[in-house]
Amino acid sequence: MVWVLRFWPILPAAWASAFAATWLCKKAALQFGIVDKPNDTVKTHKEPIAYLGGLGMFVGLIVGVLVGIQCIGKVDYAPLAMRWLLAVLAGGGIACFVGLVDDLLDIKPRNKLLGCCVAAGALLLISGWYIGDTEHGLGIVPGIRYAAAPFGVTIPYRLEQVLCVATVIFFVLGATNSLNLLDGLDGLCAGVTAIITVALLLLSVHLATWGFSEVGDPVRIIIGLSLVACVCGFLPFNRHPAKIFMGDAGSMLLGFMVAVLMLLSGERWFRWWMASVVIFGLPILDTAVALVRRFVNHRPLFISDRGHIYDQMLDRGIPLKKTVALCYALAAAYAAVGLAMIPIRTRYAGIVYVLVVVVSSIVVWRKGYLQMEGLRGAIHAKGDKTPS
Repeated sequence: MVWVLRFWPILPAAWASAFAATWLCKKAALQFGIVDKPNDTVKTHKEPIAYLGGLGMFVGLIVGVLVGIQCIGKVDYAPLAMRWLLAVLAGGGIACFVGLVDDLLDIKPRNKLLGCCVAAGALLLISGWYIGDTEHGLGIVPGIRYAAAPFGVTIPYRLEQVLCVATVIFFVLGATNSLNLLDGLDGLCAGVTAIITVALLLLSVHLATWGFSEVGDPVRIIIGLSLVACVCGFLPFNRHPAKIFMGDAGSMLLGFMVAVLMLLSGERWFRWWMASVVIFGLPILDTAVALVRRFVNHRPLFISDRGHIYDQMLDRGIPLKKTVALCYALAAAYAAVGLAMIPIRTRYAGIVYVLVVVVSSIVVWRKGYLQMEGLRGAIHAKGDKTPS
């Protein structure tokens, strides 16, 4: 907790900035007609709701990181930590911008994916993670190396670089799209992200307590505190009934930032990666169920529908607020499992994680979440004649 106390100014600064910026964004969105209009398919809210909530969170995030840089002070590792943090802000800004363009112009999915790859590329190039400087534990290369070590595999230096780039892109694409899909109910994505971030922050505090990385420890703490504060500054406007939506600008920003925290968790040991992925369990579960459900029912994989776990809860008569609360509880349960495995050896933690996957799969199958009928039918793309 010493690390959190050291950087405590981040919390009020980022929260207040995000709260004020979100309020201003709501006013601006209504003034200029930047709203999300309801329809008869995916968007079921009753009246137009302001967009631009993602910009409000990004302002809070920037303020939090800048305050964190000031808290670091003039120490030997300050320039490198600043470089990492500025790289994270650059990548997050790109992700937020791509999402904002989609909110305003409704760009094609492949262009959004390309934008996420550009954000990941900016993170790599500015931070230098792909270089693999193990002296300073730059980024995730050590995590890749330790992942291969139990199998007696020595990864060549150039292959390490390729794997590092591929891993960063994979995490960024996975997290941004998962949180984008989870942003379907008032307060859901923001609240779940807050829970996940708090858990990742606790993992970061654990690593910092043991002094795992001179640079990585403060960077993880600063990003975690800034992210949870800016989300909490936005959440009062987004809880039911929502006054503003985060839009793709917000969900892609949050996904990118959570991806960074997960990547940095694997800086030294592979098991921290495993823990961070399980902490992110609910968005992974929802995305996996959506893709598998569409596949087994012969529906387009990348066409929006109302068949997500939270949608199906609503269709089964569970009130909206209770549905959101249940999703919060599920997110907290996955986070608790990930945190509980921190002191456990990798081989035993791996068994627990496999059991979590098996139990989750059985529950999804037994509860009928892979079925598609009624409101859970896919929304057709233009020209798609598949019956619903």
